[in-house]
Amino acid sequence: MKAPPFAYVRARSLAEAFELLERHGPGAKLLAGGQSLIAALNLRLASPDVLIDISRIRELAGIRIAEGKVRIGALTTHAEIERSGEIAANAPLLAQAAPHIAHPAIRNVGTLGGSLATADPAAEWPACCVALDAEFVVAAKNGSRHVRARDFFKGVYATDLRPGEILTGIEFPASGPSHASAFLELAMRRGDYAIVGIAAVARKANGTLSDVNLAYLGAGETPILACAAMAAAASGRPAADVAAALAADLQPWPDLYTSAATKLHLARVLTGRVLAALGAA
Repeated sequence: MKAPPFAYVRARSLAEAFELLERHGPGAKLLAGGQSLIAALNLRLASPDVLIDISRIRELAGIRIAEGKVRIGALTTHAEIERSGEIAANAPLLAQAAPHIAHPAIRNVGTLGGSLATADPAAEWPACCVALDAEFVVAAKNGSRHVRARDFFKGVYATDLRPGEILTGIEFPASGPSHASAFLELAMRRGDYAIVGIAAVARKANGTLSDVNLAYLGAGETPILACAAMAAAASGRPAADVAAALAADLQPWPDLYTSAATKLHLARVLTGRVLAALGAA
């Protein structure tokens, strides 16, 4: 299947991108890396009147560490995050998750902001952002606002972005020496979308975990923060009890290959593995 016809224009600055969004209205679609959008176009799941290419706006890319925060521009590619020593040192969960994203060719072009704005519930970055309690910097023609990752995802492919807004950057709290993180997922084949996955962070002191955050992908309409399982972990209960508590957190949808019950079972298996990984970190 081929993409429907559309016009194309390249924005040379953020200001020009806002002007183009205003001019073309709801018929416009932003093009960043295009690794999700092009597939959606070819499948006729998206049919914009015009694509606004923002991929060359330099101010929307790059990694910066300052004042206890890691700020990543929305146009930073998956591969740049994967290779970054600053990310490995200050936001290791992202470095752990990046190799699970599709394949190297896609990671070289696809962007952090593009993935987050697409809001696929089986994607890795949304769950990582929820686990890390990241903040999204969302800009419009007349100003910007910050949105917590936990408030940003509204449903399958649905976000808190409003007409005329662009996701420009993501801010993460920098990890310290007491922090531990782990990322695991299960997929039919390496590079496929996850059947289910988990992004986890915690504090570790004297062999004891605290402030455990467990965010699941592929288990619902959005990345899911497993509050019941986290409460079980916070009370010091064994990993089996933490995994059992997931029944109150996850109501996964079945897909063509995996039943809801199987997804919940696999999520429990991953929970035990990730808690072990956090304890060993």
